[in-house]
Amino acid sequence: MILSARQLALATLDRQLLLERRRLDVEEAVRRVCALQAQSPASPYLALWNRVRDFVPEDLDAAFTDRRIVKATLMRITLHAVHADDYAPYHAAMRSTLRASRLYDRRYTSTELTETDADALLPQLAEFLARPRTGPEVEEEVTAGFGEHAHRVWWALRTYAPIHHVPTGGAWSFTLPNTYLAGPSALGSAPSDAAAGVQRLLLAHLRAFGPASAQDFARFTLLGRKVITQALHELGDQVVRVTGPDRAVLFDLAGATVPAEDTHAPPRLLPMWDSTLLAHAVPGRVMPQAYRPLVVRRNGDMLPTLLVDGQVAGVWRAAEGGLELTAFRELGKAAWEGLTEEAEKLATLLADRDPAVYRRYGHWWDKGFAGVERTTVKV
Repeated sequence: MILSARQLALATLDRQLLLERRRLDVEEAVRRVCALQAQSPASPYLALWNRVRDFVPEDLDAAFTDRRIVKATLMRITLHAVHADDYAPYHAAMRSTLRASRLYDRRYTSTELTETDADALLPQLAEFLARPRTGPEVEEEVTAGFGEHAHRVWWALRTYAPIHHVPTGGAWSFTLPNTYLAGPSALGSAPSDAAAGVQRLLLAHLRAFGPASAQDFARFTLLGRKVITQALHELGDQVVRVTGPDRAVLFDLAGATVPAEDTHAPPRLLPMWDSTLLAHAVPGRVMPQAYRPLVVRRNGDMLPTLLVDGQVAGVWRAAEGGLELTAFRELGKAAWEGLTEEAEKLATLLADRDPAVYRRYGHWWDKGFAGVERTTVKV
């Protein structure tokens, strides 16, 4: 059987809980979808609102506070929210990539410090971060011995050391200045730990985004081909091959199913950087290529999107007293009714939390959009 592009999109939406909101607690929901992009504090909340029936933001507040869900730098060298039990293996999988991204970067190498200089601080850093500390506190206590380079050493360490971001309050639990706490991952992950972590992360990716190719997993993580090939080999019959469009080689969990091609995909208002748009090789599964320049801006900002019948059809932003929806193509009456109903519910949630969510990204709308239809939904 050859899977169609439509089936692959529906499979991703189904596994991302976007075909039907599920009655799950927030920890289980986060585990089901592998990880939630969290570089903007609001995004994990809005991602779960799209996926969990009767989502209560205070449940995620509590999960962050109790560290049942943790926020840390992981895949694609980006902040993610993950289940606490998944953090250590995911970090073991990513540690080599995270470390190389900083210690081989000119911003670090220009200091003429060595990799050993940074690694030698890991035990002291773990001890100092046994309780929450700010970045300036770390620079004063741990990296101060490097003088003018103290900031760059900390810049490198906070990416690849096992560190969690700690909630500091505000509408979405995390506000500046960032506060950090040592995580549970081993200081020097052994090769066997890293290999086991990659396997666990690959299985989680397939459970959340599959069927997927090795290139998809590489896009999601920035892991190398050799590491991914080895993980696929070691997983054996836990993973099976399936065939995608143009006879592309894909992988999936043994026994996993794919929705029928005529399955209905309901409207959704996804947050910025939703993982659904970042988990596969470009152009992805739910983003029409023609719309990519409108959604993914020059500096990499990925705007909040409208999903219609399982495909990106526009963007949304907070507006005075509600939400403004911009469609990139003409939509029918039923599509607008569905989007409006979703927008009314989301605007109600935001009114109690942050009516001007993503306000700092409004300049992209100020520069103009080639939208053909636009409406504002008030609450």
